[in-house]
Amino acid sequence: MQVIWNTIWTVIQVLIGYQLVIPVLLYFIYLLRGKKDLRTADASGPEADYAIIVTAYEQINTLPAVVQSIQKLQYSNYMVYIVADKCDVSGLHFNDSRVVVLRPPETLASNTRSHFYAIRNFVRPHERLTIVDSDNLVHPDYLNQLNRFFDKGYKAVQGVRAAKNLDTTLACLDAARDLYYHYYDGKLLFATGSSATLAGSGMAFETQLYRDCLEHLDVTGAGFDKVLQMAIVQKDLRIAFAEKAIVYDEKTTDSGQLVNQRARWINTWFRYFRFGFRLLSLGIVNGSRNQFYFGVILLRPPLFIFLGLSVLMMLSNLVFWQMEAFFTWVAALLLFVGGFAMAIVQPETDKRIYRSLVNIPRFMFYQVISLLKSGKANKRSVATKHFHTADIDNVLSDQKH
Repeated sequence: MQVIWNTIWTVIQVLIGYQLVIPVLLYFIYLLRGKKDLRTADASGPEADYAIIVTAYEQINTLPAVVQSIQKLQYSNYMVYIVADKCDVSGLHFNDSRVVVLRPPETLASNTRSHFYAIRNFVRPHERLTIVDSDNLVHPDYLNQLNRFFDKGYKAVQGVRAAKNLDTTLACLDAARDLYYHYYDGKLLFATGSSATLAGSGMAFETQLYRDCLEHLDVTGAGFDKVLQMAIVQKDLRIAFAEKAIVYDEKTTDSGQLVNQRARWINTWFRYFRFGFRLLSLGIVNGSRNQFYFGVILLRPPLFIFLGLSVLMMLSNLVFWQMEAFFTWVAALLLFVGGFAMAIVQPETDKRIYRSLVNIPRFMFYQVISLLKSGKANKRSVATKHFHTADIDNVLSDQKH
């Protein structure tokens, strides 16, 4: 019986602990494979026709800024579709024929419903679409950078959601988390032959692919991007990562806002992590690196969960004087810390982000509160409230400093 319990205990520890070494393993695979997937095509030929879908729910205060940033794109062949769900649009006017404001007659309360409301109201059949949140700002070169991957034959591309605001410690910690995921779940995962994970906005698709993946579904609550990426990778198509296709995203500044947002995200992981098993099995059957690696990533819980469990496992081994296992956990945690540092210590990282890292325990505490509230997260709130209305010129200026 003791042997059985020891085996079970070992298996539990391995299932938790392997998450700590995945980043380093990805990095070594990246070094072995080279950087060929990160190379882009040269811009050539006529501009592809884009639909830029901007979704808003209840709030319109950030819409003028996002439209202004779109109007500064170094690109001309696009239309903007603002889906103002449950919004008062009486004061929303844009002196630009390329901007269409859509006010659904009934509340949609769903990202995908808003997207398909826009698609059904396209003024012409657009070749590609890109999804932008109402709190985002787009870099002037955004569409050009997306094209570099579409022109290589990719049908889905994820850009980078950089921080629009770093005015509080929580915003800086939120940005640090994003840097980690951009590096491993975006750049390295794609470079190793798999797909970048989707991030909800700052992503683009061939219009027909988007319709094929989601038009027959009615996805409600948070997590449409999880359903979408599953549908794409299940077809063994790869989602490219365009690290220079930048949208600036509002980071959480308030603890209540953070708890509600993370509760929805945690709820989403519990709802959809099962997709990882499906992709793992497909990857084995099809011999697909894309599907197998992506399946491994989908099974990984949110950072604070597996870090907390890892520390608990380490301390449990210390209590029971399992010193070999204890030092194994110490080594694994140090590897993870090194991998985390490798992701965020970049030339362009704002020094405020480094200074915020001492508050990681506080950040994790709020996420534990989020976990406790995650069961009814989608009933608590449909969308995060947005407060920052900075324009693209101010954001770009701040990035340079």
